[in-house]
Amino acid sequence: MLLGLLRPLARPVTYTRWLHLFIGTVFFGMYLFVDEHRLYIPVVLLGLLGLVPAVRLAEGLQARLLLSPHGYKDASSGIAAASSATWADRGRTALWLEVRLGLGLLCGLVTVQLLGAAVDLVSAAAGPGPARVLMLQLPGGHWWYALLVPLPLAALAAFVVGAGELITAIARRLLGPSAAERLAALEERTEQLLERNRIAGELHDSIGHALTVAVVQAGAARAAGNAEFTDRALGAIEETGRAALEDLERVLLVLRESGQPVGSRPTLADADRLLESARASGAEVVAEVSGPLTLVSGPVSREGYRIVQEALTNVLRHAGPVPTRVRIEVAAGRLELEVCNSLPEPAAAGGRGSGLRGIRERAALLGGHATAGPHEGRWRVRVGLPLDGLR
Repeated sequence: MLLGLLRPLARPVTYTRWLHLFIGTVFFGMYLFVDEHRLYIPVVLLGLLGLVPAVRLAEGLQARLLLSPHGYKDASSGIAAASSATWADRGRTALWLEVRLGLGLLCGLVTVQLLGAAVDLVSAAAGPGPARVLMLQLPGGHWWYALLVPLPLAALAAFVVGAGELITAIARRLLGPSAAERLAALEERTEQLLERNRIAGELHDSIGHALTVAVVQAGAARAAGNAEFTDRALGAIEETGRAALEDLERVLLVLRESGQPVGSRPTLADADRLLESARASGAEVVAEVSGPLTLVSGPVSREGYRIVQEALTNVLRHAGPVPTRVRIEVAAGRLELEVCNSLPEPAAAGGRGSGLRGIRERAALLGGHATAGPHEGRWRVRVGLPLDGLR
C-alpha cells in the first residue's frame, strides 16, 4: 500500500504537471511588476487571448508535452492539438486560460507555504526563540519539532499529485477535441481500418493465387514426367511467385507506413498475366475482352483485376486445370466480368470459402453485385460493376 502511495512521486509526469501549473502564473507575475492594484486586467486579457484561434493549438501542444506521460505526440491523451475552429472552441480555450491561472496561483501559494512551514519547523527546533509555522505561533527550543518536518512535505507531495491530476482532467475537458473533431478522427480511423482490411484481402488474393498456381504446376510437372513441360511449369511458378513477392512488398510498405513510394497496383490491363499463369497450369483458358478498358476508373479496374484473379484461383484450387472462359466487357456504363469453368466433379462446386465472400464484398463496395453458382452444367462467377463506382 505504501508503495502504491509513493509510486506517483517516481513518475516524471508528476513534476512536469507541477511545472505546468507554475507556468500558468508567469503572465500574472509579470503584470504585478507593472500594476499591482488593478489585478482584474490580466484576467480580462487572458480571456481575450483565448479567443485567438492559434492559442488553442499552442495550449494543446504545451498541455500534451507537460501533462501527458507520452509527450506532445500522444494523440490518445484526450487533448487536441489544433487551432480553434468554432466559437465554442474559443470559449473553452478562454475558460481554460482562466482556470489555469487560478490553479497556478493556488499551486504557487500552497507550495511556498508548505515549504516555508518545513523550514520554520527546522528553525523552531534549532533556535531558542518562538517561530511561526503557518498560522501557529510555536515556542522555540524543542528539538522534536524536527520530527514534524515530513508532514508539510508529505502534504505538498499529495497536493502536487492531486493538482496534477486535476489540471489534466480539466485540460481534457476544455482542450479536448470537439464533436466535429471527434467525428473527423473517427472517420479517419474507419478509413484506416477499411484500408487495412482491403490490403489484407489483396494479400490473401495474391498469395493464394501464387500458391495455388505453384501447387497445380508442381503436381502437373510430376505427373507429366516431361522435361520440357517441367521447364515451363517452373517458369510459370517463378513468374507467379515474383509477382506475389512484389505484391507482398508493396503491402508491407503500406502497413509499415514507411513513406517510401509504393508500386502501382495491377489493373485489368494486366489481366493477360493472370490468363497466361492459368494456361501454364494446364487450364484451357479462353478470354473475351470487349469495350474500351480505358473508360474503367482506376479503383474499379484494380478491384476487377483482383476479382478475376480470385475467380481463376478458385478454378485451379477446386476444379483443377479445366477448360475455362473469361469474359471482360465494358458496355452501357458498366463493367461485366464472368468466369465459367466445367465441373469434373459435383463436389468441386463449393462456393462457401473466403474467396467468393471477398469477391462479393469487393463488388458491394463498388456499388455492384456478384453471383456464383452452377449454370448450365458449369460453375459461373459473374460480377457487374458501375464504371464510376469509385473515383
